[in-house]
Amino acid sequence: MNIYLEAFSIFFKIGAFTIGGGYAMVPLIENEIVTKRNWIAKEDFIDLLAISQSAPGILAVNISIFIGYRLRGIRGSIITALGTILPSFLIILAIALFFHNFKDNTIVERIFKGIRPAVVALIAAPTFSMAKSARINRYNIWIPVVSALLIWLLDFSPIWIIIAAGAGGYAFGRRKHRRIKNERIKK
Repeated sequence: MNIYLEAFSIFFKIGAFTIGGGYAMVPLIENEIVTKRNWIAKEDFIDLLAISQSAPGILAVNISIFIGYRLRGIRGSIITALGTILPSFLIILAIALFFHNFKDNTIVERIFKGIRPAVVALIAAPTFSMAKSARINRYNIWIPVVSALLIWLLDFSPIWIIIAAGAGGYAFGRRKHRRIKNERIKK
């Protein structure tokens, strides 16, 4: 199958059948792109996910653009973005056209009440997967915990968390590099 068509169909399928938005799509995208097709290494996927979360815009669209670009440049990013966006656009268009028929429908309301708890699990699953890949351990577990608490309890902007984490990572890496360099000089 042509890689453009394959990438489009993967992202279209994920976009069409994922309820809950970008974070719910992450494990599906990872499974298709990293696990099944091995188009991108897991570490690279985690990096692309971090960049996608940091960039303005919709997470699912951002990550699809980055993955498409990694696969086939600008054309790849356009194809994967269209695959991600088109299902939502078509579904929302259909809902908008027929909204008056659905808004008070108890069956539709019950279906969505059942779907909501599953969406929580779909969002939680990539969090645990990312924690394993990010090598979260007893020494650094405080970073995601404090970050989550700052965002949740104090309404702290995620942008500042990302900037602080990047600066902290840079400072820690620089300090570690300096220590290793000094140890080599002593030998």
